[in-house]
Amino acid sequence: MGDDVELSSPATATSAATEAPRRDRWGHPVRTASAACAAAIDAYYEAVLAYGRGRVAAALRAPLLDPSCALANALAAHALASQNPTRASSLLAAAANALGEATSYERMVFRAISCLMGSNKDEDAAIQMHVELLKEFPKDLVSLKRAQILCFYMGRPDISLELVEEVLPQNENQNYIYGMLAFSLLELGRMEDAETAARKGFEINKHDCWSQHALCHVLQYQCRFKEAIDFMESCSSSWTSCSSFMYTHNWWHVALCYLEGELPIQKVLEIYDCYILQELKRSDAEPGEVYLNALGLLLRVSVRGQMDCIVDRLTALVTALKDESTWHMEWLLDILALWALASTKETQQAESLVKSMRSRISSMSEKKQQTMQRAIPLAEAIYEYGRGEYHKVFDILGPEFDATHYKMIGASDEQLDVFNEVWYSVLLETGQTSKAINEIENKVTKIVGTPFLWRTLEKAYLMDGADSSLASEKVKALKTATCN
Repeated sequence: MGDDVELSSPATATSAATEAPRRDRWGHPVRTASAACAAAIDAYYEAVLAYGRGRVAAALRAPLLDPSCALANALAAHALASQNPTRASSLLAAAANALGEATSYERMVFRAISCLMGSNKDEDAAIQMHVELLKEFPKDLVSLKRAQILCFYMGRPDISLELVEEVLPQNENQNYIYGMLAFSLLELGRMEDAETAARKGFEINKHDCWSQHALCHVLQYQCRFKEAIDFMESCSSSWTSCSSFMYTHNWWHVALCYLEGELPIQKVLEIYDCYILQELKRSDAEPGEVYLNALGLLLRVSVRGQMDCIVDRLTALVTALKDESTWHMEWLLDILALWALASTKETQQAESLVKSMRSRISSMSEKKQQTMQRAIPLAEAIYEYGRGEYHKVFDILGPEFDATHYKMIGASDEQLDVFNEVWYSVLLETGQTSKAINEIENKVTKIVGTPFLWRTLEKAYLMDGADSSLASEKVKALKTATCN
């Protein structure tokens, strides 16, 4: 990836054992004789919290500047874990060898990171280690961020909120803390509290992309689409320094607001072409992160009956998705890729991907297998949906499907909701109109301002021979409100 760096030669550092510990940006003691190494660690902290493009480069720079620094090696190991596991393991071993001279803070960070790496990876132990670390060092916002990301992939926003609330008293009015608070709150459905936290984070730092992102989530949920668009587009100039994921994900949110507000489809496609897909042309782009947001948007467009608008774009993406090096970066990406492959008749590659996903699960610990096994039926169903085999989709998912139960694939409620939209489509295609009506009626009591849901409900009423006037009037009212 573009974040990898090489320096001509490591800086020569005197023995760290003879030096008083330096302090990182939060005042934590770090054993290094190199001021440049300490500065690189702080640069890494900032890059992580700001979702910056240079986060891995900063992490790798620090141990080159002082190979004897335990913290520098541990942070670099974690930053590189998914890109280069072999090199990450050697960095972790270097951190372990330096623990004798390390501070207590460095040792705790090392233990927390060790739980997340290699064959001994243990998510529950990692959470517990981060709880202990943050209790002792509550100002360590990077360890908080690391723990919250872990909670996200475990589908545990409750633990994520507990962690941030535990350290909030020691970090009041600090940069980045309120964006982390806001995201945990919105994932638990506490939208008003999430909005308050996101606005506070934005007030502290108007370039905090995570606070911007959390506020957009809230506005979308409340169907304040035009407000969300205006807000995010006003912030968009601050995203150019963001990672591929954050840059394209924020534009994904903007495109969704146009789509869900039933604003011109051309605007959605313009965002896809000019911002999401264009990211791939950057020399330091991370393609998998771009594909994740690109496919998530294209599936939404397809569910809304606009496949003709995107078929060429989807076909172009599939060329990359057939390359097995793009597989298993993210569970969500794999599932979206199955839809894309199946929709473009790349059946053999799609079946190979499903088989590889099953194999991936079989190599996990028994506890992790129990959690992730549930992802396979969803993957199989989305594959069959791409093939147009709607009855098979219904048989695989069963009558009580609800996408919110699949957080373990590493997706927010907003990212998961497209699978509920797929489900409504499947119910109508298989003649399950009463079931579809019940599902959508429940949904519109919570999210009242989405024209697509009311239009789908209107279609279901008509198919069922029921009175559709209420849904029809609601569609017209929402359309009028959008146009004004």
